[in-house]
Amino acid sequence: MKYAVIVFPGSNCDVDMYHAIKDALGEEVEYVSHTEKDLSEYDAILLPGGFSYGDYLRSGAIARFANAMSGVMKAAEEGKPVLGVCNGFQVLLESGLLPGAMKRNRDLKFICRPVNLKVENHETMFTSEYEKGEVITIPIAHGEGNYECNDKTLKELEENNQIVFRYHGENPNGSRGDVAGIINERGNVLGMMPHPERAVDEILGHTDGLKLFQSILKNWRESHVCTS
Repeated sequence: MKYAVIVFPGSNCDVDMYHAIKDALGEEVEYVSHTEKDLSEYDAILLPGGFSYGDYLRSGAIARFANAMSGVMKAAEEGKPVLGVCNGFQVLLESGLLPGAMKRNRDLKFICRPVNLKVENHETMFTSEYEKGEVITIPIAHGEGNYECNDKTLKELEENNQIVFRYHGENPNGSRGDVAGIINERGNVLGMMPHPERAVDEILGHTDGLKLFQSILKNWRESHVCTS
């Protein structure tokens, strides 16, 4: 399986994502510039955290217009797994691939520490290696992670089982419905504020993020066995 890590001006978690795939998962991965339009050679697209274009206007608002996003949109339409983490999640929201928007944290402070998440939906290509209701520990590092949506959207997310992760025990940023990660209706685009790529090895203090990447790989392999 071949992964693309999209690198925007201001990305700073691209290296973390790259090594999570290469070293922890043992799969092929490449950095791909924001100027590249054609992503057809990749099986999965990863949008890392950071401060794309300095987070001017809004987080992810300028990155949404980068050349690479046309390739990301096409990959999503084709059913390929697309994962946006932190700033990557913000880019997915700005691009319309996921519903809702992101505001500044409730206390208007940058937060950087491990938090507990509850796996609300374990029947996705990103979470099949988890148990339903499993509580995992994943780091967060953001200043604008306060997820917001209207009542109608929140109801639809809940009814369609699109809320994949919720903050458990405490809500660190004021995110509506304790939302930490959501998926599109088709189930192949996941956005989340916590950083699973920073929880893939014991040396990092936590390994709960590795199951997310293992889930992607397992589901990709199974789908290709079935279609080959």
